[in-house]
Amino acid sequence: MESNDIALKDNNSFDNRLSELGISAKKSFKVKTSGFILPEAAKGWIALIPALIFLVVFMLYPIINTFVMSFCNNFYWVGNSNSSFVLTNYFAAQQNTRSGVTLSWGFDNYIRVLQDPVFKAALGNTALIVVISVPLTIIVGLLIAVALHSIKPLQGFFQTVFFLPYVTNAIALGMVFNAMFSSSAGSFINTLTGIFGMSPQDWLGITANKWSMFFVIVVYSIWNGIAFKILVFMSGLSSIDRQYYDAARIDGATKGTIFRRITVPLLSPQILYITITSFIGACKSYSQIISLFSKGSKNFGGADGNTWITVVGYIVKLIDSTGDSSQGRGAAGCVILLIIVLIITAVQFLISKKRVHY
Repeated sequence: MESNDIALKDNNSFDNRLSELGISAKKSFKVKTSGFILPEAAKGWIALIPALIFLVVFMLYPIINTFVMSFCNNFYWVGNSNSSFVLTNYFAAQQNTRSGVTLSWGFDNYIRVLQDPVFKAALGNTALIVVISVPLTIIVGLLIAVALHSIKPLQGFFQTVFFLPYVTNAIALGMVFNAMFSSSAGSFINTLTGIFGMSPQDWLGITANKWSMFFVIVVYSIWNGIAFKILVFMSGLSSIDRQYYDAARIDGATKGTIFRRITVPLLSPQILYITITSFIGACKSYSQIISLFSKGSKNFGGADGNTWITVVGYIVKLIDSTGDSSQGRGAAGCVILLIIVLIITAVQFLISKKRVHY
């Protein structure tokens, strides 16, 4: 009580001293606040504006431009249109009477693309790459992730080894595989198969068989895409509560049963994410193909350079071409690929409603 009385006297004497100086204690210690308070929604918009500008300029604008271009027949860029937007270029082209080319709107680009045998071959090649390489990559990645998660010695070393492809340039990795699968007798793969009595084989050359090329493409796709999948699966495995495994072992469950009944269901969100991103990535296959054959950005193997052409490769060839309406047909190919990817993604989401456990 005495300490409280002393503190009260000190406060009173301090207030009296301020009064003698003509200063009000309440006024002198009053905190001034601004009358303007920024709403929470405005703060959110300020944080989102940089990202929105980036998305509009580099994603939304090109998608709209490509969609409009795909319906413009005989499309070509006018040098003095001063715009990269299709609609303004269209009006400039209408006034460019010297070209002798009449622009119109319709579905001619889509019809020509869907009737093109090269596009049909590209669509079949892309579908084959997607159907074979994606499930294999997911299965191998999941098995390696489970194995790495269960071992303790040198776990960090093996994680680093399997993570290396993720930070390696796709073109450089393709050149390494091209050297490994070279047709020369001294190449790594031919030397390895020679141990088992097999003769040297042309894996990627002009005389190579289409399916030997496909084997190399699948091996490359698995090695190139496995690192990210292992990383995602490892993070998912570390979040699974160990009590599920302990309870299963007490009940006498085998490792195979634990993997099928516990690990896979609890990793279903990660498996769904990996499946969707892998399908989208495989549908856009391009760089791994040209890097494997190492003969330019428009060579996809074989004598004609189109043996393993993909949909993206077909689009690249059209856009880089100087032929009539080639860019309009390339835009139509882009829209067709986008529709295919959206359909596959929608189907996967519908299936996941019954298979994914959060």
